[in-house]
Amino acid sequence: MSIWSKVITALRGSANEAGEAIADTQALRILDQEIRDATEELQVSQESLVEMMAKQKVAEQKCTTLNSKITEFEDYALQVLEKNNDEPLVLELAEKFAELGKQLNSEQNVYHDYSDSVNSLRNATKQADRNIKHLKHQLETIRATENVQRAQAAVAQRHSASTSRLSTAMDSLERIKEKQTLKNAQLNAEQELAEDISDDSLKDRLEAAGIVPESLTGTAVLARLKSKTTLRIESDKNLDE
Repeated sequence: MSIWSKVITALRGSANEAGEAIADTQALRILDQEIRDATEELQVSQESLVEMMAKQKVAEQKCTTLNSKITEFEDYALQVLEKNNDEPLVLELAEKFAELGKQLNSEQNVYHDYSDSVNSLRNATKQADRNIKHLKHQLETIRATENVQRAQAAVAQRHSASTSRLSTAMDSLERIKEKQTLKNAQLNAEQELAEDISDDSLKDRLEAAGIVPESLTGTAVLARLKSKTTLRIESDKNLDE
């Protein structure tokens, strides 16, 4: 396969995918329109059914009327035969009887044709009505499901955004805590430094006042040791005496 054939095939695939995407996004609208179209067609069929049922009724009435006339002329013929046996009159009545029989057969055929059409169309309209009701129910279910899914998606999105904001807030809180901890450490260090400086200053003032002895020196230590030695010698002499 040449490169151009592959490009054309890819473009056709993209066009099909785009068409399917459009059909999917418009699926509910398309289905709703199809239901409206089917409902309108059903209404036309129902109107045709009503018209056909009316014609069936007319044909039935004609059949009933013809049956009555046939019975009437048959009765006339029998009466003529019983009373005066007027064959020409009986023959005329018989011809009328035969003509009415032909008309009855014709009207009965029309009536049966209408009956068959009415039954067929009635069954078709009933099935179409059931199908439309089923489609409407399915459409309502699909719309309800879509609404629920949109609500779930919105909740999930808000939860995700809330979680992100909460995470950001927690990070900010941790940074604030770290800054506060560092600040406390700085304050403690400053306080300790201030206390050290204060202690040294107080010691210097006490030493200057002669209350606290000056820092030990080698001379001071030697004098103290000599004093202890003198005290020990005197103590031993007293013990010997």
